[in-house]
Amino acid sequence: MVSLLARAKAEAVVEHVLATGDGPGLVLGGDSMFELDGEIYGKPHTPERARERWRLQRGRTGVLHSGHWLIDVDPASRTTRGARGDTADASVTFADDISDGEIDAYVATGEPLAVAGAFTIDSLGAPFITAVSGDPSTVVGLSLPTLRRLVRESGYEWTDLWNRRGAL
Repeated sequence: MVSLLARAKAEAVVEHVLATGDGPGLVLGGDSMFELDGEIYGKPHTPERARERWRLQRGRTGVLHSGHWLIDVDPASRTTRGARGDTADASVTFADDISDGEIDAYVATGEPLAVAGAFTIDSLGAPFITAVSGDPSTVVGLSLPTLRRLVRESGYEWTDLWNRRGAL
């Protein structure tokens, strides 16, 4: 599912690039979902759902799935030169001593409402996560090692993408 959603997002951007002739050479689409006990969780959108999920995942381990789809576009000729995608997974373990008050306070920030699994590892939710097994950037929603490999498979070097203006 995350691969299909990532592909759809990338293809939507490519449609615009091909129609206008403007835009990047590489277009990346991504999507994430959280799995706990075989059930898939996307964004909760409401405080009630976010609270329910946090109470469910407290003290447990689930898997964050992140899909990536990379399309090589030539805006000048308005064609694509190839596409590839892959998924990355990381296990996330939540603290077992998270209080209902902490859950309520976290949900009140609004942060967990718009993210897969109702948590972040790179902001306010991080202290409630006790372990990550696998690539930590996957939990943020973009596996950098996976993206690096897709870029190289597209015929580019990862370092070609670095903005080195002002570098000595």
